[in-house]
Amino acid sequence: MRSNYLFTSESVSEGHPDKVADQISDAIVDLFLSKDPEARIACETLTTTQLVVLAGEIRGKGIMDEAGNWAPGVRDEVEKAVRDTVKRIGYEQDGFHWETFRFENNLHPQSAHIAQGVDASGNKDEGAGDQGIMFGYAANDTPDLMPATLYYSHKILEQMAADRHSGKAPFLEPDAKSQVTLRYEGSKPVAATAIVVSTQHGKGYDEGEKEAELHAYVKQVVADVIPSGLLSDETVYHINPTGSFEIGGPDGDAGLTGRKIIVDTYGGASPHGGGAFSGKDPTKVDRSAAYITRYLAKNIVAAGLAQRVTIQLAYAIGVSKPLSLYVDTHGTGTVEDDKLEAAIGKIEKLGGLTPRGIRTHLGLNKPIYAPTAAYGHFGRKPEGDFFPWERTDLVEDLKAALA
Repeated sequence: MRSNYLFTSESVSEGHPDKVADQISDAIVDLFLSKDPEARIACETLTTTQLVVLAGEIRGKGIMDEAGNWAPGVRDEVEKAVRDTVKRIGYEQDGFHWETFRFENNLHPQSAHIAQGVDASGNKDEGAGDQGIMFGYAANDTPDLMPATLYYSHKILEQMAADRHSGKAPFLEPDAKSQVTLRYEGSKPVAATAIVVSTQHGKGYDEGEKEAELHAYVKQVVADVIPSGLLSDETVYHINPTGSFEIGGPDGDAGLTGRKIIVDTYGGASPHGGGAFSGKDPTKVDRSAAYITRYLAKNIVAAGLAQRVTIQLAYAIGVSKPLSLYVDTHGTGTVEDDKLEAAIGKIEKLGGLTPRGIRTHLGLNKPIYAPTAAYGHFGRKPEGDFFPWERTDLVEDLKAALA
């Protein structure tokens, strides 16, 4: 394991076209789960100039019947949820305006062949919604046990969005990207070597005094977010390095659900199974198993059992029990990795890590997903029903299982 190196992660703002698509898809997930906690949802979104298109498969009481007929009023609720999401993000531009873009709703009933494999029936427990591998990760880089490069990349854009919404930075528009490069020594971040921020802006903020104002603002946000001990005169800044960035969002580049999966997870510090999260109900293990592996990893680090850890789960479609559980503490564990695997298997409240067990333990059949769709699904503050996979309430169970 290397201890001295440079590492980089990126983030994108809520106004990035792919993130607009993710947020719309998760707004639909929340809408349908609020009507039927057992709803099945696979909602994909395409955004481009003055157009939003929904496609995918759904099933749920009070939503749509098997013939594809919408329940009264629900189709209008779908369009309202879409437009309200775009309005909240802040798009009121000629090329993409929440009130005037064209909207297509192509959602249709879920395949009966998928349903028969996933649904519980007779003595058969609920199966996984698809085959696949899912990874979870935690590291003691930050208080939230996330890779520092991604953590700070997210925080820069979150602060810029808050300033845009409050009016503190009226020259900002919704689309933005960030990137943070840190130097690690002894596996700990010791210096920020490069910061990249590209942000959509109002007219005129690409030259002269206005450009200088924008650059000074971005540097101040960076200084507010990144600990002063990591910044120095040697830190290199690239702020809107291509020059003008007035045309952005879906008008500047098409957006699709699920194209920012590394931003959603660990910024490249951990493997990724390949499946996206947004637009999927929690029977889809792409989503729920990724959440439980993060939960397990975070609790292992919080318990002091490792400085960083990667966990993998694997599933087969229609099969309830996972095919494998893999734990790797990267040489930082205080106990052997196989003992951690065995300990996880002993904790009854996890329900054997079946899809139903995961959903039950974390309480995932609720409309809690819209906030996950920007600034990462992990490293967030658990509040009420939201982000339950970020709780560290499994620490004592892990220690007891290892005793």
